Amino acid sequence: MIPRRSFLQTLAAAAALPALPRPGFAQTYPSRPIRMLVATSAGGNTDLAARIIAQWLGERLGQTVVVENRPGGANNIGTEAAVRAPADGYTLFMGNLTNTVNMTLYKNLSFNFLDDMTPVALTMQSTLAMQVHPSVAAKTAAEFIAVAKAHPGKINMGSGGNGSAGQMAGALLQMMAGIKMTHVPYRGEAMAMTDLLGGQVQMVFATLGSSTQYIKAGQVRALAVTSAKRAEMLPDVPPLADTVPGYEMSSWNGVMAPKGTPPDIVERLNKEINASYTDPKIVERFITLGATPAPFTVAEFGKLLRDDAAKWAAVIPSAGIKAE
Repeated sequence: MIPRRSFLQTLAAAAALPALPRPGFAQTYPSRPIRMLVATSAGGNTDLAARIIAQWLGERLGQTVVVENRPGGANNIGTEAAVRAPADGYTLFMGNLTNTVNMTLYKNLSFNFLDDMTPVALTMQSTLAMQVHPSVAAKTAAEFIAVAKAHPGKINMGSGGNGSAGQMAGALLQMMAGIKMTHVPYRGEAMAMTDLLGGQVQMVFATLGSSTQYIKAGQVRALAVTSAKRAEMLPDVPPLADTVPGYEMSSWNGVMAPKGTPPDIVERLNKEINASYTDPKIVERFITLGATPAPFTVAEFGKLLRDDAAKWAAVIPSAGIKAE
């Protein structure tokens, strides 16, 4: 995660650079509305990221970008719809971490996310907070790990569902710290937070955008954040890496396109999406979601996807996670 001041200074410098010509770009694109598929329900971070970028692209490209939610099947229904769409630049997809998780979690998918989709632009990365109900005695991550080791499987960890960022953050902790918790999946992060507030589960990893208000109100206790450094929204909460060296986990959202989408269109979309991060209003909207906008090149985004898929391919078998 990049500090907001440094991030904005970097963007200002990038905005001052002259735009390089891109020979061969299809000058007629886009000549009709674009749709952006989202494999989750309305209201979550993936959906909100899609709507922020869709509005921006619509203004920049002079064509409406319509967000279309296709939830279900642990993200796989909407993802497959994007994979099967024409590779003409008129169907985009807002992917998230679950897509790279599902590559290992589901053995019989009819598509390969990395092979069948083209990275366009990373839109944001999100830090999660490791948080517990106030009834849990642990005041630090080290104390929590000690309790979990003394009582294997007795701590219930809620998450936004099987394959969600929250489950993966917990699975990574279990693998690296040598502890065992009982996973309780919900139909979304908000529902997991509701039961954490009520004490039905004892611990949740959740994005800062959905949990900071409860942390600051003292309704839950944040023990650590999953980023390598402290998060701007919770400056008093240490990184989990301080207790578990090498621990780092960020959720992400990014725009993808079906394999075979013309490279000129992909580069144009990357340029236009990255330009949004020079707009303080757009940056502020992402920050309120607990995320940092991330202006990556197409190649950088592709590397992040490959690295992410490799990480979860190691964590999932170690944690014994299976599709439900």
